[in-house]
Amino acid sequence: MTWARLCKAVTKVCMVAVVLGAAATSGKAQSIYHGQFTLPVETRWGAATLPAGDYTFTVSSVSSRYRLYIHGEKTSAIIQTLTAENATSLHAQLNLVDIGDVHSVATFDAPELGLTFTYWTPTQKHMSSKEARQKAAPQAPATQATENKTAIPVYAAGR
Repeated sequence: MTWARLCKAVTKVCMVAVVLGAAATSGKAQSIYHGQFTLPVETRWGAATLPAGDYTFTVSSVSSRYRLYIHGEKTSAIIQTLTAENATSLHAQLNLVDIGDVHSVATFDAPELGLTFTYWTPTQKHMSSKEARQKAAPQAPATQATENKTAIPVYAAGR
């Protein structure tokens, strides 16, 4: 009987320790950067699709795994960064690519942090040789690629 009580007490203590550990870990996810931006068109950002509109964001860091918390009028999202490298831009901006009429955020330049964040984007679908031969319409000149790039300014409120 006492053995069962001891096991229950140890289990409860372990559960409390796990909960406190999780709370302490989430407490370390502090905001290191925040600001706002406006998307002129519906845009994919990682696994999320954001409608056109005004947004605010917060960047947090936990053990060098950067996450963006994005809040808009119609939607909110948490975006995981693939990589964070040294910034090359002097202006905070979102760099969008338009691949096959799908706008996607490729990178986010945050010069105040000294970083450029990279995100997953869909790849351009390449036609097979059979599809290319069957295509009757003339192709766009090589100077007009189907992948267009756009920069959207970000108004950062700092660290």
